[in-house]
Amino acid sequence: MFRFETPWALLSLLLPLLYFGWRRWRKCRRAAVGFSSLANVRRTAHSWRLRFAWVPGALRLLAWLLLGLALARPQAGREQIHDASQGIAIQMVLDRSSSMTQEMEYDNQRMNRLEAVKKVFASFVFGDKARQLPGRPNDLIGMITFARYPDTICPLTLGHAALKPFLEGIQMVNLRSEDGTNIGDALALAAARLQTAEETLARQTRKEAGAYKIKSKIIILLTDGENNCGKRGIAEAAELANQWGIKVYAIGVSGGAGANVISTLLGQFRVAANSAPFDTRPLQELADKTGGLFRMASDSESLLSIYREIDQLERSEVESIRFVDYKELFLPFAAAALTLLSLQLLLSATVFRRIP
Repeated sequence: MFRFETPWALLSLLLPLLYFGWRRWRKCRRAAVGFSSLANVRRTAHSWRLRFAWVPGALRLLAWLLLGLALARPQAGREQIHDASQGIAIQMVLDRSSSMTQEMEYDNQRMNRLEAVKKVFASFVFGDKARQLPGRPNDLIGMITFARYPDTICPLTLGHAALKPFLEGIQMVNLRSEDGTNIGDALALAAARLQTAEETLARQTRKEAGAYKIKSKIIILLTDGENNCGKRGIAEAAELANQWGIKVYAIGVSGGAGANVISTLLGQFRVAANSAPFDTRPLQELADKTGGLFRMASDSESLLSIYREIDQLERSEVESIRFVDYKELFLPFAAAALTLLSLQLLLSATVFRRIP
């Protein structure tokens, strides 16, 4: 798909025509000094400079046309259409507190829990046949992370290509003042995002509010600790989600003996650590209250099995949305115009120089 972002700039292409029209009009005016005949002048020999005297003007005209096209900002885009299909609205809520630095094995590699969880979630969203996950291409998916404070990393969207860079950019909290496990506020924020999912769809498709009704909305919460900060508790957030008809699928991450990965100026070091058990009753009550489920994961394989279980969720109709990714193409036009202008100035100052 090709378009001009600022098509009104194409009007500048008419200016050279107006200029040459004005020049022609001036030539048609009555001469100030009359001659009986110009026949002898026409019979004089013409040098190659006179024969090609039009070149600088042609270069200037072509440069102007290219600049006009560059100002119109030509763009090429690839259109992606998500057809109407059975889908749900999913809000991923991911713990990135310092306790997630403990290692977990994934695909025969040792990495911290956060990195392993990100890889499993990517397989869940984008699909991984080797791990029996078909992907969720037709679901509205958003991401929220939390430590002491919850943050919306990516709003609910069907354009899953935008999810990858956001997911890869999630990092462990690195300031002690921001460390903590604020599950309650993160759940409340996720529930609020899902509550307005229909409005988000209506705004993206430029339709009236209330044009959509998503039958199933879920939160996938993944944490390795207990709620220890924030304004809201887990029970309060559960009540809010239940009131709005949102299911919460809570996943607790734990393990036996492992190691915490600590980054310093001298590099990364592993410090032996035991994963202390935490009280999972609030998470179980959260799942029961909202009609979801609660599972514990001790390694990446158990985590994958939980996502396979969630992958069997019911689906509801989601209206298709059209996405177009555009690439700017004005630079070649601008560069060509600059080159022609430079060449025109060079020729006018040397080969075709005029000395009146």
